[in-house]
Amino acid sequence: MTQTTRGTAAARRSDARAAAAAPDASGGFTHRQILTILGGLMVGMFLAALDQTVVSTAIRTIADDLDGYDLQAWATTAFLITSTISTPLYGKLSDIYGRRPFYLFAIAVFVVGSLLCSFADTMYQLAAFRAIQGIGAGGLLSLALAIIGDIVPPRERSKYQGFFMAVFGTSSVLGPVIGGFLAGQATLAGIDGWRWIFLINVPLGIVAFLVVSRVLHLPHSRREHRIDWPGALALVVFLVPLLIVAEQGRTWGWSSGSALLCYVVGAVGFVLFLIAERAFGDDAMLPLRLFRNRTFAIGGIGSVVMGAGMFGGILLLPQYLQIVHGSSPTVAGLQMIPMVAGIMTGAVSSGILIGKTGKYKVFPLVGIVFMVVALVSMSFIVGADTSIWSIWPLMVLLGLGLGFNFQPVILAVQNAVAPSEMGVATSSVTFFRQMGGTLGVAVFLSLLFTRLPVEIGNAFRSAGLGTPPFDTDQVLSNTSSVGGAPPEAIHAFRVGFSESIDLVFLIAAGVVAVGFLVLLFLPQLELSNKSGIQARQAAEEGTETGDPAEGDDAVRAAGAAAPTSVSPVQGPAAGDGTQGDGVREVGPRR
Repeated sequence: MTQTTRGTAAARRSDARAAAAAPDASGGFTHRQILTILGGLMVGMFLAALDQTVVSTAIRTIADDLDGYDLQAWATTAFLITSTISTPLYGKLSDIYGRRPFYLFAIAVFVVGSLLCSFADTMYQLAAFRAIQGIGAGGLLSLALAIIGDIVPPRERSKYQGFFMAVFGTSSVLGPVIGGFLAGQATLAGIDGWRWIFLINVPLGIVAFLVVSRVLHLPHSRREHRIDWPGALALVVFLVPLLIVAEQGRTWGWSSGSALLCYVVGAVGFVLFLIAERAFGDDAMLPLRLFRNRTFAIGGIGSVVMGAGMFGGILLLPQYLQIVHGSSPTVAGLQMIPMVAGIMTGAVSSGILIGKTGKYKVFPLVGIVFMVVALVSMSFIVGADTSIWSIWPLMVLLGLGLGFNFQPVILAVQNAVAPSEMGVATSSVTFFRQMGGTLGVAVFLSLLFTRLPVEIGNAFRSAGLGTPPFDTDQVLSNTSSVGGAPPEAIHAFRVGFSESIDLVFLIAAGVVAVGFLVLLFLPQLELSNKSGIQARQAAEEGTETGDPAEGDDAVRAAGAAAPTSVSPVQGPAAGDGTQGDGVREVGPRR
Protein backbone atom coordinates (compact mmCIF):
# COMPACT_ATOMS: atom_id res chain seq x y z
CA MET A 1 0.00 0.00 0.00
CA THR A 2 2.81 2.35 0.92
CA GLN A 3 4.62 1.63 -2.33
CA THR A 4 1.43 2.26 -4.27
CA THR A 5 0.92 5.56 -2.47
CA ARG A 6 4.51 6.62 -3.12
CA GLY A 7 4.20 5.63 -6.78
CA THR A 8 0.99 7.62 -7.10
CA ALA A 9 2.58 10.65 -5.41
CA ALA A 10 5.62 10.44 -7.72
CA ALA A 11 3.34 10.20 -10.73
CA ARG A 12 1.41 13.26 -9.54
CA ARG A 13 4.62 15.23 -9.07
CA SER A 14 5.77 14.20 -12.56
CA ASP A 15 2.43 15.25 -14.05
CA ALA A 16 2.60 18.54 -12.16
CA ARG A 17 6.08 19.28 -13.54
CA ALA A 18 4.93 18.45 -17.07
CA ALA A 19 1.88 20.68 -16.67
CA ALA A 20 4.02 23.55 -15.37
CA ALA A 21 6.36 23.24 -18.36
CA ALA A 22 3.60 22.81 -20.94
CA PRO A 23 2.12 25.72 -22.93
CA ASP A 24 -1.20 27.34 -22.10
CA ALA A 25 -4.43 26.57 -23.94
CA SER A 26 -3.44 28.85 -26.83
CA GLY A 27 -0.09 27.10 -27.27
CA GLY A 28 1.89 30.00 -25.79
CA PHE A 29 4.82 29.83 -23.37
CA THR A 30 5.77 32.37 -20.71
CA HIS A 31 9.12 34.16 -20.87
CA ARG A 32 10.27 32.16 -17.85
CA GLN A 33 9.32 28.86 -19.50
CA ILE A 34 11.16 29.85 -22.68
CA LEU A 35 14.32 30.78 -20.78
CA THR A 36 14.20 27.50 -18.83
CA ILE A 37 13.87 25.45 -22.03
CA LEU A 38 16.53 27.60 -23.67
CA GLY A 39 18.94 26.79 -20.85
CA GLY A 40 18.73 23.07 -21.58
CA LEU A 41 19.07 23.62 -25.33
CA MET A 42 22.11 25.85 -24.86
CA VAL A 43 23.92 23.20 -22.81
CA GLY A 44 23.29 20.69 -25.59
CA MET A 45 24.50 23.08 -28.28
CA PHE A 46 27.51 23.99 -26.18
CA LEU A 47 28.50 20.32 -26.17
CA ALA A 48 28.54 20.08 -29.97
CA ALA A 49 30.15 23.50 -30.55
CA LEU A 50 32.85 23.07 -27.89
CA ASP A 51 33.74 19.55 -29.01
CA GLN A 52 34.79 20.64 -32.48
CA THR A 53 37.20 23.36 -31.32
CA VAL A 54 38.55 21.36 -28.37
CA VAL A 55 39.38 18.30 -30.46
CA SER A 56 40.89 20.28 -33.34
CA THR A 57 43.37 21.86 -30.92
CA ALA A 58 44.43 18.57 -29.36
CA ILE A 59 44.25 16.19 -32.34
CA ARG A 60 48.03 16.14 -32.89
CA THR A 61 48.68 15.20 -29.27
CA ILE A 62 46.00 12.50 -29.48
CA ALA A 63 47.41 11.14 -32.74
CA ASP A 64 50.94 11.00 -31.33
CA ASP A 65 49.77 9.18 -28.20
CA LEU A 66 47.81 6.64 -30.26
CA ASP A 67 50.64 6.21 -32.79
CA GLY A 68 48.44 7.33 -35.65
CA TYR A 69 49.79 10.64 -36.96
CA ASP A 70 48.97 9.75 -40.56
CA LEU A 71 45.41 8.76 -39.59
CA GLN A 72 44.45 11.82 -37.56
CA ALA A 73 42.27 13.33 -40.30
CA TRP A 74 39.92 10.35 -40.17
CA ALA A 75 38.86 11.20 -36.63
CA THR A 76 37.61 14.53 -37.92
CA THR A 77 36.20 13.09 -41.14
CA ALA A 78 34.19 10.40 -39.33
CA PHE A 79 32.57 13.00 -37.07
CA LEU A 80 31.86 15.28 -40.02
CA ILE A 81 30.24 12.54 -42.10
CA THR A 82 27.81 11.28 -39.46
CA SER A 83 26.89 14.72 -38.10
CA THR A 84 26.19 16.09 -41.60
CA ILE A 85 24.15 13.11 -42.77
CA SER A 86 22.11 12.84 -39.57
CA THR A 87 21.11 16.53 -39.57
CA PRO A 88 18.28 16.30 -42.16
CA LEU A 89 17.17 12.94 -40.71
CA TYR A 90 16.60 14.51 -37.31
CA GLY A 91 14.58 17.32 -38.87
CA LYS A 92 12.22 15.06 -40.80
CA LEU A 93 11.72 12.48 -38.05
CA SER A 94 11.09 15.16 -35.43
CA ASP A 95 8.37 16.66 -37.64
CA ILE A 96 6.65 13.27 -37.64
CA TYR A 97 7.21 12.01 -34.09
CA GLY A 98 8.01 15.17 -32.10
CA ARG A 99 11.17 17.04 -31.10
CA ARG A 100 11.63 15.94 -27.48
CA PRO A 101 12.46 12.23 -27.94
CA PHE A 102 14.94 12.92 -30.72
CA TYR A 103 16.67 15.75 -28.89
CA LEU A 104 17.07 13.51 -25.83
CA PHE A 105 18.29 10.73 -28.13
CA ALA A 106 20.86 13.11 -29.68
CA ILE A 107 22.20 14.11 -26.25
CA ALA A 108 22.38 10.48 -25.09
CA VAL A 109 24.22 9.32 -28.22
CA PHE A 110 26.65 12.23 -28.00
CA VAL A 111 27.43 11.43 -24.36
CA VAL A 112 27.90 7.71 -25.10
CA GLY A 113 30.15 8.56 -28.06
CA SER A 114 32.20 10.94 -25.90
CA LEU A 115 32.64 8.30 -23.20
CA LEU A 116 33.76 5.74 -25.78
CA CYS A 117 36.24 8.23 -27.28
CA SER A 118 37.91 8.61 -23.89
CA PHE A 119 38.68 4.86 -23.89
CA ALA A 120 40.06 4.69 -27.46
CA ASP A 121 43.35 2.81 -27.81
CA THR A 122 43.92 3.31 -31.54
CA MET A 123 43.11 5.99 -34.11
CA TYR A 124 40.74 3.54 -35.82
CA GLN A 125 38.79 3.15 -32.58
CA LEU A 126 38.77 6.91 -32.07
CA ALA A 127 37.44 7.46 -35.60
CA ALA A 128 34.66 4.91 -35.03
CA PHE A 129 33.69 6.45 -31.68
CA ARG A 130 33.82 9.96 -33.16
CA ALA A 131 31.36 8.74 -35.78
CA ILE A 132 28.98 7.73 -32.97
CA GLN A 133 29.52 11.13 -31.38
CA GLY A 134 28.69 12.81 -34.69
CA ILE A 135 25.33 11.03 -34.88
CA GLY A 136 24.36 12.82 -31.69
CA ALA A 137 25.90 16.14 -32.68
CA GLY A 138 23.81 16.25 -35.87
CA GLY A 139 20.64 16.74 -33.85
CA LEU A 140 21.92 19.09 -31.16
CA LEU A 141 22.01 22.20 -33.35
CA SER A 142 19.20 21.69 -35.86
CA LEU A 143 16.66 20.41 -33.32
CA ALA A 144 17.47 23.22 -30.87
CA LEU A 145 16.67 25.79 -33.56
CA ALA A 146 13.50 23.91 -34.52
CA ILE A 147 12.36 23.75 -30.89
CA ILE A 148 12.83 27.49 -30.53
CA GLY A 149 10.70 27.83 -33.68
CA ASP A 150 8.01 25.74 -31.99
CA ILE A 151 7.79 27.79 -28.82
CA VAL A 152 8.65 31.37 -29.89
CA PRO A 153 6.85 33.47 -32.55
CA PRO A 154 9.04 34.57 -35.51
CA ARG A 155 8.70 38.22 -34.47
CA GLU A 156 10.37 37.46 -31.13
CA ARG A 157 12.48 34.46 -32.16
CA SER A 158 15.67 36.23 -33.21
CA LYS A 159 16.11 37.70 -29.73
CA TYR A 160 16.27 34.25 -28.21
CA GLN A 161 18.39 32.81 -31.03
CA GLY A 162 20.99 35.43 -30.11
CA PHE A 163 21.71 33.33 -27.02
CA PHE A 164 22.78 30.52 -29.33
CA MET A 165 25.32 32.79 -30.97
CA ALA A 166 26.70 33.54 -27.52
CA VAL A 167 27.16 29.79 -27.06
CA PHE A 168 29.09 29.47 -30.32
CA GLY A 169 31.17 32.53 -29.58
CA THR A 170 32.05 31.31 -26.11
CA SER A 171 32.91 27.82 -27.34
CA SER A 172 35.18 29.17 -30.07
CA VAL A 173 37.25 30.95 -27.39
CA LEU A 174 37.09 28.32 -24.66
CA GLY A 175 37.66 25.39 -27.02
CA PRO A 176 41.31 26.09 -27.92
CA VAL A 177 42.08 27.16 -24.35
CA ILE A 178 40.58 24.03 -22.76
CA GLY A 179 41.93 21.76 -25.49
CA GLY A 180 45.42 23.20 -25.22
CA PHE A 181 45.43 22.94 -21.43
CA LEU A 182 44.16 19.36 -21.25
CA ALA A 183 46.32 18.14 -24.12
CA GLY A 184 49.33 19.67 -22.39
CA GLN A 185 48.79 17.64 -19.22
CA ALA A 186 50.48 14.26 -19.11
CA THR A 187 47.85 12.93 -16.69
CA LEU A 188 44.98 14.24 -14.60
CA ALA A 189 43.66 12.04 -11.79
CA GLY A 190 45.62 9.17 -13.29
CA ILE A 191 44.05 9.57 -16.75
CA ASP A 192 45.79 10.89 -19.88
CA GLY A 193 45.15 14.61 -20.17
CA TRP A 194 43.68 14.47 -23.68
CA ARG A 195 41.08 11.89 -22.63
CA TRP A 196 39.48 14.54 -20.40
CA ILE A 197 38.58 16.43 -23.59
CA PHE A 198 35.90 13.80 -24.14
CA LEU A 199 35.16 13.01 -20.49
CA ILE A 200 34.07 16.59 -19.71
CA ASN A 201 31.17 16.08 -22.14
CA VAL A 202 29.69 13.39 -19.90
CA PRO A 203 28.59 15.54 -16.89
CA LEU A 204 27.56 18.39 -19.22
CA GLY A 205 25.51 15.98 -21.31
CA ILE A 206 23.84 14.46 -18.25
CA VAL A 207 22.87 17.94 -17.05
CA ALA A 208 21.46 18.81 -20.49
CA PHE A 209 19.54 15.51 -20.64
CA LEU A 210 17.99 16.02 -17.18
CA VAL A 211 17.06 19.65 -17.85
CA VAL A 212 15.52 18.96 -21.25
CA SER A 213 13.62 15.88 -20.05
CA ARG A 214 12.25 17.90 -17.14
CA VAL A 215 11.25 21.15 -18.84
CA LEU A 216 10.61 20.32 -22.51
CA HIS A 217 7.00 19.17 -22.98
CA LEU A 218 5.72 20.13 -26.41
CA PRO A 219 2.29 19.12 -27.70
CA HIS A 220 2.55 17.01 -30.83
CA SER A 221 0.03 15.21 -33.02
CA ARG A 222 1.64 12.18 -34.59
CA ARG A 223 0.83 11.70 -38.26
CA GLU A 224 1.05 8.61 -40.35
CA HIS A 225 3.94 8.92 -42.78
CA ARG A 226 6.07 6.58 -44.77
CA ILE A 227 9.69 6.65 -43.64
CA ASP A 228 11.96 7.62 -46.51
CA TRP A 229 14.66 5.01 -45.91
CA PRO A 230 15.65 4.85 -49.62
CA GLY A 231 16.23 8.61 -49.56
CA ALA A 232 18.30 8.34 -46.39
CA LEU A 233 20.43 5.57 -47.90
CA ALA A 234 20.87 7.52 -51.14
CA LEU A 235 21.92 10.58 -49.13
CA VAL A 236 24.64 8.49 -47.48
CA VAL A 237 25.87 7.28 -50.89
CA PHE A 238 25.84 10.88 -52.13
CA LEU A 239 27.51 12.64 -49.21
CA VAL A 240 30.04 10.21 -47.79
CA PRO A 241 32.31 10.18 -50.88
CA LEU A 242 32.12 13.96 -51.23
CA LEU A 243 32.94 14.57 -47.57
CA ILE A 244 35.81 12.11 -47.73
CA VAL A 245 37.30 13.73 -50.81
CA ALA A 246 36.81 17.17 -49.25
CA GLU A 247 38.92 16.09 -46.28
CA GLN A 248 41.41 13.86 -48.09
CA GLY A 249 41.54 15.40 -51.58
CA ARG A 250 44.53 17.60 -50.85
CA THR A 251 46.51 14.54 -49.74
CA TRP A 252 45.30 12.27 -52.53
CA GLY A 253 45.28 14.88 -55.27
CA TRP A 254 42.00 16.27 -56.60
CA SER A 255 42.32 14.38 -59.88
CA SER A 256 43.68 11.13 -58.42
CA GLY A 257 41.96 7.80 -58.97
CA SER A 258 40.55 7.77 -55.44
CA ALA A 259 39.14 11.28 -55.84
CA LEU A 260 37.58 10.46 -59.22
CA LEU A 261 35.95 7.36 -57.75
CA CYS A 262 34.44 9.50 -54.98
CA TYR A 263 33.07 11.95 -57.55
CA VAL A 264 31.42 9.16 -59.54
CA VAL A 265 29.89 7.44 -56.50
CA GLY A 266 28.67 10.80 -55.17
CA ALA A 267 27.03 11.64 -58.51
CA VAL A 268 25.25 8.28 -58.59
CA GLY A 269 24.07 8.84 -55.01
CA PHE A 270 22.74 12.29 -55.92
CA VAL A 271 20.68 10.89 -58.81
CA LEU A 272 19.31 8.11 -56.59
CA PHE A 273 18.46 10.68 -53.91
CA LEU A 274 16.45 12.79 -56.37
CA ILE A 275 14.60 9.70 -57.59
CA ALA A 276 13.76 8.64 -54.03
CA GLU A 277 12.59 12.12 -52.98
CA ARG A 278 10.39 12.41 -56.06
CA ALA A 279 8.88 8.97 -55.43
CA PHE A 280 8.07 9.69 -51.77
CA GLY A 281 6.57 13.14 -52.42
CA ASP A 282 5.49 14.88 -49.21
CA ASP A 283 6.81 11.96 -47.14
CA ALA A 284 10.33 12.47 -48.51
CA MET A 285 13.15 13.26 -46.10
CA LEU A 286 13.65 16.51 -48.02
CA PRO A 287 10.45 17.16 -50.03
CA LEU A 288 11.42 18.59 -53.41
CA ARG A 289 8.24 20.67 -53.26
CA LEU A 290 9.96 22.88 -50.67
CA PHE A 291 12.30 24.20 -53.37
CA ARG A 292 9.29 25.80 -55.08
CA ASN A 293 9.09 27.99 -52.00
CA ARG A 294 11.22 30.98 -52.97
CA THR A 295 12.37 31.75 -49.42
CA PHE A 296 13.47 28.16 -48.84
CA ALA A 297 15.28 27.94 -52.19
CA ILE A 298 17.11 31.26 -51.76
CA GLY A 299 17.88 30.46 -48.12
CA GLY A 300 19.33 27.08 -49.07
CA ILE A 301 21.52 28.42 -51.89
CA GLY A 302 22.60 31.37 -49.78
CA SER A 303 23.51 29.06 -46.89
CA VAL A 304 25.82 26.99 -49.11
CA VAL A 305 27.58 30.08 -50.45
CA MET A 306 27.81 31.87 -47.11
CA GLY A 307 28.92 28.69 -45.35
CA ALA A 308 31.81 28.34 -47.79
CA GLY A 309 32.86 31.97 -47.44
CA MET A 310 32.35 32.28 -43.69
CA PHE A 311 33.97 29.07 -42.47
CA GLY A 312 36.69 29.21 -45.09
CA GLY A 313 37.56 32.76 -44.05
CA ILE A 314 37.36 32.06 -40.31
CA LEU A 315 39.73 29.12 -40.68
CA LEU A 316 42.49 31.32 -42.06
CA LEU A 317 42.81 33.70 -39.12
CA PRO A 318 43.95 31.12 -36.53
CA GLN A 319 46.40 29.71 -39.09
CA TYR A 320 47.87 33.17 -39.64
CA LEU A 321 48.11 33.88 -35.90
CA GLN A 322 49.83 30.57 -35.17
CA ILE A 323 52.25 30.47 -38.07
CA VAL A 324 53.14 34.13 -38.65
CA HIS A 325 52.78 35.50 -35.11
CA GLY A 326 53.97 32.27 -33.50
CA SER A 327 50.95 32.00 -31.20
CA SER A 328 50.09 28.68 -29.60
CA PRO A 329 46.59 27.30 -30.28
CA THR A 330 45.54 28.48 -26.83
CA VAL A 331 46.86 32.02 -27.34
CA ALA A 332 45.42 32.15 -30.86
CA GLY A 333 42.01 31.31 -29.42
CA LEU A 334 42.29 34.20 -26.97
CA GLN A 335 43.44 36.53 -29.76
CA MET A 336 40.20 35.72 -31.61
CA ILE A 337 38.12 37.27 -28.81
CA PRO A 338 37.51 40.53 -30.78
CA MET A 339 35.85 38.55 -33.57
CA VAL A 340 33.78 36.59 -31.06
CA ALA A 341 32.71 39.86 -29.43
CA GLY A 342 31.66 41.10 -32.87
CA ILE A 343 29.66 37.93 -33.53
CA MET A 344 27.80 38.21 -30.24
CA THR A 345 27.16 41.93 -30.70
CA GLY A 346 25.89 41.43 -34.25
CA ALA A 347 23.64 38.51 -33.27
CA VAL A 348 22.10 40.20 -30.22
CA SER A 349 21.63 43.63 -31.84
CA SER A 350 20.11 42.19 -35.02
CA GLY A 351 17.76 40.06 -32.92
CA ILE A 352 16.54 43.08 -30.98
CA LEU A 353 16.05 45.16 -34.14
CA ILE A 354 14.25 42.36 -35.98
CA GLY A 355 11.90 42.01 -33.01
CA LYS A 356 11.14 45.77 -33.08
CA THR A 357 10.87 46.30 -36.84
CA GLY A 358 9.87 42.89 -38.20
CA LYS A 359 12.45 43.34 -40.99
CA TYR A 360 15.07 40.63 -41.40
CA LYS A 361 16.32 40.85 -45.00
CA VAL A 362 18.52 43.91 -44.49
CA PHE A 363 20.73 42.28 -41.84
CA PRO A 364 22.37 39.52 -43.90
CA LEU A 365 22.95 42.02 -46.71
CA VAL A 366 24.60 44.54 -44.38
CA GLY A 367 26.49 41.70 -42.72
CA ILE A 368 27.88 40.55 -46.07
CA VAL A 369 29.11 44.08 -46.80
CA PHE A 370 30.88 44.11 -43.43
CA MET A 371 32.47 40.73 -44.14
CA VAL A 372 33.62 41.67 -47.64
CA VAL A 373 35.16 44.91 -46.37
CA ALA A 374 36.91 43.05 -43.54
CA LEU A 375 38.27 40.26 -45.77
CA VAL A 376 39.42 42.60 -48.54
CA SER A 377 41.09 44.87 -45.96
CA MET A 378 42.85 41.88 -44.43
CA SER A 379 44.13 40.81 -47.83
CA PHE A 380 45.94 44.16 -48.09
CA ILE A 381 46.91 44.71 -44.44
CA VAL A 382 47.94 41.25 -43.23
CA GLY A 383 51.68 40.70 -43.56
CA ALA A 384 54.68 39.17 -41.86
CA ASP A 385 55.21 42.24 -39.64
CA THR A 386 51.58 43.31 -39.17
CA SER A 387 50.69 44.15 -35.57
CA ILE A 388 47.85 42.19 -33.99
CA TRP A 389 46.39 45.54 -32.87
CA SER A 390 45.81 46.60 -36.45
CA ILE A 391 43.98 43.35 -37.23
CA TRP A 392 41.61 43.41 -34.27
CA PRO A 393 39.27 46.14 -35.67
CA LEU A 394 38.89 44.03 -38.82
CA MET A 395 38.16 40.98 -36.66
CA VAL A 396 35.37 42.92 -34.95
CA LEU A 397 33.95 43.97 -38.32
CA LEU A 398 34.12 40.40 -39.61
CA GLY A 399 32.43 39.19 -36.42
CA LEU A 400 29.63 41.74 -36.80
CA GLY A 401 29.02 40.51 -40.32
CA LEU A 402 28.91 36.91 -39.15
CA GLY A 403 26.52 37.79 -36.33
CA PHE A 404 24.17 39.52 -38.76
CA ASN A 405 24.11 36.44 -41.01
CA PHE A 406 23.60 33.45 -38.77
CA GLN A 407 20.05 34.11 -37.60
CA PRO A 408 17.99 35.94 -40.25
CA VAL A 409 18.17 33.28 -42.99
CA ILE A 410 17.01 30.51 -40.64
CA LEU A 411 14.31 32.83 -39.28
CA ALA A 412 13.12 33.67 -42.81
CA VAL A 413 12.88 29.99 -43.79
CA GLN A 414 11.09 29.01 -40.58
CA ASN A 415 8.64 31.86 -41.14
CA ALA A 416 7.99 30.84 -44.75
CA VAL A 417 7.12 27.15 -44.42
CA ALA A 418 4.15 25.33 -42.98
CA PRO A 419 4.50 24.71 -39.22
CA SER A 420 4.36 20.95 -39.84
CA GLU A 421 7.62 21.28 -41.80
CA MET A 422 9.53 23.44 -39.33
CA GLY A 423 11.98 20.67 -38.45
CA VAL A 424 12.90 19.60 -41.98
CA ALA A 425 13.21 23.22 -43.13
CA THR A 426 15.46 24.22 -40.21
CA SER A 427 17.65 21.14 -40.49
CA SER A 428 17.93 21.61 -44.25
CA VAL A 429 19.30 25.14 -43.89
CA THR A 430 21.75 23.90 -41.25
CA PHE A 431 22.70 21.03 -43.55
CA PHE A 432 23.31 23.37 -46.50
CA ARG A 433 25.49 25.62 -44.34
CA GLN A 434 27.52 22.64 -43.11
CA MET A 435 28.07 21.43 -46.67
CA GLY A 436 29.13 24.89 -47.79
CA GLY A 437 31.51 25.19 -44.85
CA THR A 438 33.05 21.80 -45.56
CA LEU A 439 33.59 22.65 -49.22
CA GLY A 440 34.93 26.10 -48.34
CA VAL A 441 37.47 24.74 -45.87
CA ALA A 442 38.63 22.09 -48.36
CA VAL A 443 38.96 24.53 -51.26
CA PHE A 444 40.65 27.32 -49.30
CA LEU A 445 43.14 24.98 -47.61
CA SER A 446 43.92 23.41 -50.96
CA LEU A 447 44.46 26.84 -52.48
CA LEU A 448 46.65 27.86 -49.56
CA PHE A 449 48.83 24.76 -49.87
CA THR A 450 49.06 25.23 -53.63
CA ARG A 451 50.28 28.83 -53.31
CA LEU A 452 52.61 28.28 -50.35
CA PRO A 453 55.57 26.73 -52.22
CA VAL A 454 55.37 29.41 -54.91
CA GLU A 455 55.12 32.40 -52.58
CA ILE A 456 57.70 31.07 -50.11
CA GLY A 457 60.10 30.42 -52.96
CA ASN A 458 59.60 33.98 -54.21
CA ALA A 459 60.17 35.37 -50.70
CA PHE A 460 63.41 33.41 -50.28
CA ARG A 461 64.69 34.52 -53.68
CA SER A 462 63.81 38.14 -52.92
CA ALA A 463 65.76 37.88 -49.67
CA GLY A 464 68.68 36.22 -51.45
CA LEU A 465 68.39 33.03 -49.38
CA GLY A 466 68.04 30.45 -52.14
CA THR A 467 65.92 27.35 -51.38
CA PRO A 468 63.72 27.04 -48.24
CA PRO A 469 65.32 24.67 -45.67
CA PHE A 470 62.03 23.12 -44.54
CA ASP A 471 59.07 21.18 -45.94
CA THR A 472 56.19 23.59 -46.52
CA ASP A 473 53.64 20.75 -46.71
CA GLN A 474 53.99 20.06 -42.97
CA VAL A 475 53.94 23.62 -41.70
CA LEU A 476 50.21 23.99 -41.08
CA SER A 477 50.13 20.84 -38.97
CA ASN A 478 53.44 21.43 -37.19
CA THR A 479 54.59 25.02 -36.81
CA SER A 480 57.66 23.93 -34.85
CA SER A 481 59.24 22.68 -38.09
CA VAL A 482 60.16 26.28 -38.86
CA GLY A 483 61.55 27.12 -35.45
CA GLY A 484 65.04 25.68 -36.02
CA ALA A 485 65.77 27.77 -39.13
CA PRO A 486 67.86 30.99 -39.08
CA PRO A 487 65.92 34.18 -38.23
CA GLU A 488 66.14 35.56 -41.79
CA ALA A 489 64.76 32.27 -43.16
CA ILE A 490 61.89 32.32 -40.65
CA HIS A 491 61.03 35.90 -41.68
CA ALA A 492 61.11 34.97 -45.37
CA PHE A 493 58.82 32.04 -44.70
CA ARG A 494 56.37 34.29 -42.85
CA VAL A 495 56.43 36.74 -45.76
CA GLY A 496 55.63 33.92 -48.18
CA PHE A 497 52.85 32.59 -45.98
CA SER A 498 51.35 36.06 -45.59
CA GLU A 499 51.34 36.55 -49.36
CA SER A 500 49.59 33.19 -49.80
CA ILE A 501 46.94 33.89 -47.20
CA ASP A 502 46.31 37.38 -48.64
CA LEU A 503 45.18 35.77 -51.89
CA VAL A 504 42.89 33.34 -50.06
CA PHE A 505 41.34 36.20 -48.05
CA LEU A 506 40.59 37.98 -51.33
CA ILE A 507 38.98 34.90 -52.88
CA ALA A 508 36.94 34.32 -49.71
CA ALA A 509 35.68 37.90 -50.01
CA GLY A 510 34.60 37.15 -53.58
CA VAL A 511 32.69 34.05 -52.48
CA VAL A 512 30.93 36.01 -49.72
CA ALA A 513 30.06 38.74 -52.23
CA VAL A 514 28.25 36.13 -54.34
CA GLY A 515 26.11 35.49 -51.27
CA PHE A 516 25.01 39.14 -51.43
CA LEU A 517 23.68 38.64 -54.95
CA VAL A 518 21.85 35.48 -53.88
CA LEU A 519 20.28 36.90 -50.70
CA LEU A 520 19.26 40.04 -52.57
CA PHE A 521 16.36 37.93 -53.88
CA LEU A 522 15.31 36.74 -50.40
CA PRO A 523 11.63 37.75 -49.93
CA GLN A 524 10.78 40.04 -47.05
CA LEU A 525 7.62 38.51 -45.57
CA GLU A 526 5.62 39.67 -42.61
CA LEU A 527 6.80 37.93 -39.46
CA SER A 528 4.09 36.00 -37.65
CA ASN A 529 3.19 36.69 -34.03
CA LYS A 530 2.39 33.02 -33.45
CA SER A 531 4.81 30.29 -32.50
CA GLY A 532 5.02 27.06 -34.46
CA ILE A 533 2.79 25.27 -31.93
CA GLN A 534 0.19 28.06 -32.02
CA ALA A 535 0.24 28.07 -35.82
CA ARG A 536 -0.27 24.31 -35.97
CA GLN A 537 -3.17 24.49 -33.53
CA ALA A 538 -4.78 27.31 -35.49
CA ALA A 539 -4.29 25.42 -38.74
CA GLU A 540 -5.87 22.25 -37.36
CA GLU A 541 -8.82 24.17 -35.91
CA GLY A 542 -9.31 26.04 -39.16
CA THR A 543 -9.21 22.82 -41.18
CA GLU A 544 -11.52 20.92 -38.86
CA THR A 545 -14.13 23.67 -38.63
CA GLY A 546 -13.89 24.57 -42.28
CA ASP A 547 -13.53 28.24 -41.34
CA PRO A 548 -11.70 29.86 -44.26
CA ALA A 549 -10.71 32.87 -42.19
CA GLU A 550 -8.98 30.70 -39.61
CA GLY A 551 -7.36 28.66 -42.34
CA ASP A 552 -5.96 31.79 -43.98
CA ASP A 553 -4.74 33.04 -40.62
CA ALA A 554 -2.98 29.75 -40.02
CA VAL A 555 -1.19 30.00 -43.34
CA ARG A 556 -0.18 33.57 -42.59
CA ALA A 557 1.00 32.52 -39.15
CA ALA A 558 3.13 29.83 -40.67
CA GLY A 559 4.49 32.25 -43.24
CA ALA A 560 4.02 29.63 -45.95
CA ALA A 561 5.32 31.57 -48.93
CA ALA A 562 4.48 30.94 -52.54
CA PRO A 563 7.34 31.45 -55.04
CA THR A 564 6.71 35.21 -54.98
CA SER A 565 7.49 37.76 -52.32
CA VAL A 566 3.85 38.71 -51.73
CA SER A 567 1.84 37.52 -48.75
CA PRO A 568 0.57 33.97 -49.34
CA VAL A 569 -2.99 35.01 -48.56
CA GLN A 570 -2.87 37.83 -51.10
CA GLY A 571 -1.24 35.78 -53.84
CA PRO A 572 -3.51 34.45 -56.59
CA ALA A 573 -2.37 30.84 -56.10
CA ALA A 574 -2.34 30.83 -52.31
CA GLY A 575 -4.24 27.96 -50.84
CA ASP A 576 -4.54 25.91 -54.00
CA GLY A 577 -1.85 23.46 -52.93
CA THR A 578 0.03 23.80 -56.21
CA GLN A 579 2.65 26.43 -55.45
CA GLY A 580 4.39 24.97 -52.44
CA ASP A 581 2.42 27.14 -50.06
CA GLY A 582 2.10 24.46 -47.42
CA VAL A 583 -1.70 24.65 -47.12
CA ARG A 584 -2.18 20.96 -47.77
CA GLU A 585 0.16 20.10 -44.90
CA VAL A 586 -1.34 22.16 -42.09
CA GLY A 587 -4.25 19.84 -41.39
CA PRO A 588 -4.11 16.29 -40.17
CA ARG A 589 -4.16 13.49 -42.71
CA ARG A 590 -7.45 11.72 -43.12
